[in-house]
Amino acid sequence: MSTLSIIIPAYNEGQTIHRILNKVKAVVLNDNMHKEVIIVNDCSKDNTEEAILSYKADNPDLPITYYKHEINQGKGAALHTGIKYATGDYVIIQDADLEYDPEEYTVLLKPIINNFADVVYGSRFIGGKPHRILFFWHSIGNRWLTAASNMFTNLNLTDMETCYKVFRRHIIQSITLEEKRFGFEPEVTAKISRYPNVRIYEVGISYYGRTYEEGKKIGMKDAFRALYCIIKYNIFKK
Repeated sequence: MSTLSIIIPAYNEGQTIHRILNKVKAVVLNDNMHKEVIIVNDCSKDNTEEAILSYKADNPDLPITYYKHEINQGKGAALHTGIKYATGDYVIIQDADLEYDPEEYTVLLKPIINNFADVVYGSRFIGGKPHRILFFWHSIGNRWLTAASNMFTNLNLTDMETCYKVFRRHIIQSITLEEKRFGFEPEVTAKISRYPNVRIYEVGISYYGRTYEEGKKIGMKDAFRALYCIIKYNIFKK
């Protein structure tokens, strides 16, 4: 039976991480696929570690592997660690906040399980799923960055910056990733687009965005970094 590795980077999510883990635990995957949850604590300054270890102890039926960075390195670095130690057939990225719904794992996995795809992106901009109305300029910036990425990769993605990306494990582990912060998305997209004979699909997902007061972390400087990474990994480090 196949296994899905669920990689969760966590930074100062002590108050809410149990809620996303409850959702992950509740999901029944395609063909009763097994779950492997890998949580990487990127040197949180709150009680994230205590919350994770407490949840792990109280829920032994959910296989959780826990790693901790002793120095804060960024979301990308946490993903690098999770990807390195994943052992499942497939790998999915799951933010520790509540913006993305694990119930949609089955939709994301379907093109891969049916052997149409090797990589699946979950788009917040297609389909009829719920989408919280927030941050006009964020949505415009996301579309611009996606368009810029598409110009170089020759893909027709609608949401390059989405958290939800599913990979066949052997593919994502064969790619050397460098970006330690929010540059992960354009870097992995550029490198995946050049993987030999890769089949990339996109499916519509819902999005329950957070405000900054609720814990959202990405900002304008990250958008400029993403643009830099689009150029860097599609031209200078091709």
